[in-house]
Amino acid sequence: MSDLNRTVRELLEGSLPVLWVSGEISNFKRYDSGHCYFSLKDKNAQVRCVMFRNRAGLLDFQPKEGMSVEIRAVVTLYEARGDYQLTVEAMRPAGLGALFEAFEKLKARLNAEGLFDAARKQTLPTFPRAIGIVTSPKAAALRDVLTTLGRRMPGLPVILYPCAVQGAGAGAEIAAAINKAAERNEVDTLVVCRGGGSLEDLWAFNEEVVARAIAACAIPVVSGVGHETDFTISDFVADVRAATPTAAAELASPNRAEWLGRLAEQQRHLQRAFERQLQLRMQKLDNLARRLRHPGDTLTRQRERLAMLSVRLNTAPARQLDRKLSALAQMRLRLIHASPALDTARNRLNHTASRLAVASARAQDQRLARLAQLRGQLQALNPNAVLARGYALVETPKGQVIQQAAQLHAGDKIRVRFADDAIDAAVTGKPDGQQSLF
Repeated sequence: MSDLNRTVRELLEGSLPVLWVSGEISNFKRYDSGHCYFSLKDKNAQVRCVMFRNRAGLLDFQPKEGMSVEIRAVVTLYEARGDYQLTVEAMRPAGLGALFEAFEKLKARLNAEGLFDAARKQTLPTFPRAIGIVTSPKAAALRDVLTTLGRRMPGLPVILYPCAVQGAGAGAEIAAAINKAAERNEVDTLVVCRGGGSLEDLWAFNEEVVARAIAACAIPVVSGVGHETDFTISDFVADVRAATPTAAAELASPNRAEWLGRLAEQQRHLQRAFERQLQLRMQKLDNLARRLRHPGDTLTRQRERLAMLSVRLNTAPARQLDRKLSALAQMRLRLIHASPALDTARNRLNHTASRLAVASARAQDQRLARLAQLRGQLQALNPNAVLARGYALVETPKGQVIQQAAQLHAGDKIRVRFADDAIDAAVTGKPDGQQSLF
């Protein structure tokens, strides 16, 4: 049963649009919760109705038993009892049918012409230079709009285009004020507004002349007419519809506090990102500084290594000769014990010793020649030897070697190192983009 009632409710709500229904109130009850329950009847039928507290609170009159009213409602089903009912969104006293019919006819005609199309609507500027207001100088809506604008964006220029918003000729005045704002083109957003009221009170905003003035306006228009449940032709033609004049002011203006908060948050993000990048760059610089070595340091280490190799090279033949002589002495002892032919063995031993001495001398000569060759190669790599031939070494004041002219700019301080001394200089220019002048 629950599934059936749910299905019927969904069918009713999905297949029938919001309707206007007229009839006489019967069995009207308002509970402590604020919800209203009643029946709407005519001479042939009746239907149950419910108007919830949020909608009932917007009524500007007190519904009574037997009163003839017109309601805007959604057809639905109360699932718990299976009762078909109307959920009321708005209610007004009967007798406004002719105006409502004229409203619907004009709405349909303007919609057919494309005045309500979303494609023709303009986007509100995020930060308007100035805001224009089309309303009566005596309207309470003007105070609400000015209060809201002053709270959200103090100092934002506001220009009032005064006009009547109710009564005979009000529509023509509203249209003239909109046209004047468009002609003067001194604001970025135009708010057309007035407070709530009956259908007759708001009728000026349902006139065709106002609708066409809004449609022709080159300035984005916000319509804030009446209460949340009130709809006028101006709402449909305007670029943006607001539920109330206060809401219209909020839509038309930026929130200074909110944007300042966003800017502060972005500033914090940028500051943190900058600090992270700075720390990474400083660590990278430290790593490069540790890896950077002065040519003099490299030359000193090479000299030390060469000296160590020279010592090893000089002592190696003597150590090898000692080892050979020791082995020879052992062999001599073994020969003495192994063979009685001592003279023959002694002669052979002497001969071997001679050959060993010759071989050792030859090996030492080869190592000395190799040492001389290495010394010559090291001398060729010695920066001081290059400087002695007439060259110079250019460094920054911190000792960093300059390898290319592109590293220098006019006014940079440099240090020029010669074979005998060093001088401080400054870059004065780069003639023809080829050479640096000091």
